[in-house]
Amino acid sequence: MALELTDSNFDEVVLKSDKPVLVDFWAEWCGPCRMVAPIVSEIATEYDGKAVVGKLDVDSNPEVATRYGIRNIPTILFFKNGEVADKQVGAVPKSVLTSKIEGLL
Repeated sequence: MALELTDSNFDEVVLKSDKPVLVDFWAEWCGPCRMVAPIVSEIATEYDGKAVVGKLDVDSNPEVATRYGIRNIPTILFFKNGEVADKQVGAVPKSVLTSKIEGLL
């Protein structure tokens, strides 16, 4: 299960992680976000212990979304050592996301 990220826990969970982190920026009303959601959940299960997978609702947590310039959703940011290492905008197949994580492991 993907972690629920918020403005208050983002820095602790994402930026201080010693593992690669996938962050799905989404919103309840976003159709493509709903298409990506089950893929993100699968990745969270498959990479448990190897990577951190989280979701951040941009409507409830505008501070982090603004900090990273999220204008389109879904946007998935990949972090390594507290820095953005890769980015994917829009709904894409699972293989695209897993290959980006594999590149950070």
